[in-house]
Amino acid sequence: MTNYIAAGYAVDAVLPDMAHEDLLKLTHLNVAFGHVKHDEITTEHLKNGEVVRNIKRDHPHLTVLLSVGGWSAGGFSEAASTETGRNSMAASAVRVLEEYPFDGIDLDWEYPCYGEAGIASSPDDKRNFTLLLKAIREALDAKGSGDSRHYLLTIAAGADQYYLDGTEMDEVQRYLDFVQLMTYDMRGGFQVLTGHHTNLYTPTGDLFRISTDASVNLFARAGVPKEKMVIGAAFYSRIWTEVPDRNQGLHQMAGSTGGYGPAFAELDANYINKNGYVRYWDEEACAPYLFNGSSLISYDDEESIRCKCDYVKEQGLAGIMFWEYGCDPTRRLLDAMHQGLQGIPAAK
Repeated sequence: MTNYIAAGYAVDAVLPDMAHEDLLKLTHLNVAFGHVKHDEITTEHLKNGEVVRNIKRDHPHLTVLLSVGGWSAGGFSEAASTETGRNSMAASAVRVLEEYPFDGIDLDWEYPCYGEAGIASSPDDKRNFTLLLKAIREALDAKGSGDSRHYLLTIAAGADQYYLDGTEMDEVQRYLDFVQLMTYDMRGGFQVLTGHHTNLYTPTGDLFRISTDASVNLFARAGVPKEKMVIGAAFYSRIWTEVPDRNQGLHQMAGSTGGYGPAFAELDANYINKNGYVRYWDEEACAPYLFNGSSLISYDDEESIRCKCDYVKEQGLAGIMFWEYGCDPTRRLLDAMHQGLQGIPAAK
């Protein structure tokens, strides 16, 4: 049986709450986030470094990566802009691996060539991103040769065409073990048009043509092998308000953009077929949504995650990752992901 990647992001604050049985269901854990300051990766702000050591000691099967960056986290463009800066950041990556038992680095620059997140950016980021990853890859390989092991280098990538326009993915992928496509937030904070933010397919009537499947095809055409692609699932929602009561609220111009909505555990407790919200299933998109006549909520649930697991197998992808562990203390979504990738039949 193929060993699919089951990766989860966990912010530093929730690391002490990660249950033993949950960690057994993951192959990779992305600890969020390291920062970039003065051309170096820094972890001094992390409060649960000791927990990382304990997790790795108790779960030697688990590949634990330090994820560096995140939305509004800068320092990348500056570090990548010079050879000195790139080498400094690569050397700091090695230091992180010496300080903590991480198995590698996950770079989450959001996004090369774009400053929408309030960070520095430059058209030169496109080339410099490749050079930065090359420098880090070479530094990790040099350390690995001394340790007789392989250290991973991965990235979290924006799911749509803009990310491909700002990077050289055909070259970038050569330095990476796999690429984590952030196939969530595919619409939301920038759009007043309601719809799915983490859908598998693009449904009829959706002006925004992005979906998980569309993203996979875009990256494949850009030169990323499918066997290096990990798709994303969302353990949280996006919500639009002042939505016209037509088509169960789907594909309507709302009175708000799609801001962050409740996490899955709260959806389960207070929203899914509760308090006036009705759950609908979009057969074309393979995605659920909630509507109460004026607010629409887009999210992932067990059914949509099973569809994504099937898709991974059908397409020969590397696996699935999710954001973020603390959003689902019910563990239902992680269980669905684990069972789907393992081929365990869903409970009736």
